[in-house]
Amino acid sequence: MTKGKKRLIVFLSIIAFILISFPVFKYNWNLLKEKSSEFFDSTFGDSGLFKQEKSKYQGPVEIVNQKIVQEESEIIDVVDKVSPAVVSVVVKTVSFDIFSGFSDVYESGIGTGFIVDPNGLIITNSHVVNDPSGEYSVVLKDGTTYSVDKIHLDNYSDIAILEITARNLPTVEFGDSDNLKVGQRAIAIGNALGRFDNTVTVGVISGMAREVQASSGFGQQKVYENVIQTDAALNPGNSGGPLLNSSGQVIGVNVATTLGAENIGFAIPANVVKPILASFVEKGKIVRPYLGVSYVMITEDIAESRNMPEGAYVSAVVQGSPAEKAGLKRGDIILQINDEEITGTNTLSKIINALEVGDKITLKIDRDGKEITVTAVLGEMPDNY
Repeated sequence: MTKGKKRLIVFLSIIAFILISFPVFKYNWNLLKEKSSEFFDSTFGDSGLFKQEKSKYQGPVEIVNQKIVQEESEIIDVVDKVSPAVVSVVVKTVSFDIFSGFSDVYESGIGTGFIVDPNGLIITNSHVVNDPSGEYSVVLKDGTTYSVDKIHLDNYSDIAILEITARNLPTVEFGDSDNLKVGQRAIAIGNALGRFDNTVTVGVISGMAREVQASSGFGQQKVYENVIQTDAALNPGNSGGPLLNSSGQVIGVNVATTLGAENIGFAIPANVVKPILASFVEKGKIVRPYLGVSYVMITEDIAESRNMPEGAYVSAVVQGSPAEKAGLKRGDIILQINDEEITGTNTLSKIINALEVGDKITLKIDRDGKEITVTAVLGEMPDNY
């Protein structure tokens, strides 16, 4: 046999051995891995030397699409609709150090307002802008700032109208505050604490026709009559902002909170603001009808407990006023105006505010237990009243 044939036979033998032994080797290798895995799992795994109990918690569930329920959607729609017309009211102040002579200018948010005319009319509270030396401006949601050109105050109702130089501004819509129901949703938007602009809070109408002595945001005390009560959170800086219904209509002007209480806020009804605004648009100034009395409401409960008629108890008569000219006196109880009864919900000021300057009115009065009738001609409310 030649050397070449021997080499060929050896080569073919090696190939045959590999083909025969490979499946056996592969099987034994897989078996070895399986046994090794079982050994390590039993020794070091959950059931071995380092056994760990399986957690009973399944972990957080990933939410891919969050569903917005109808109630949330309504609130979001209201905020998207109204917030562009809500402004932060800012005042510029100057600090001066008498020792160094250094002065600095600061701008701080003090309240809220809302745009009622696209050509630059804004409603807020009079107590927000009642500093004659203040330099005021308003800031829109998009950051645009306008200087306040003129301020028109109605201190009696705590309403102010601001004029700015602008065009094509977004505006709010007014609702009917006389048709509100206790329990319906109330949404407030405002510059909370003077720092957090366009803050949204949500609650319900908690009560109607309230008469309260309240704190108007930054500490001023005032008696508010016939106001809306809400549990939507109101904070200093919310004053002057809108209280809204579910349709995004203004039903009140947020004005005050009660000292020592939580979730009790108040708003001036929208129907008080409407005639003030209408008069301003027509005459270029705030004109309000004026009788000239200070009074305390005798509600039905007080009337029953003290054996008195329900109405407005006159505590003072302004000298030279229509009331004095008509012969009204301290201690009179006004029962009716033009056959419209005065009650806890239909107050004297509410009736008067619905009338016009120059209107002649008939008043039914209880004077020392006797009913008498007098007439008066409503005047224009003085600026300092």
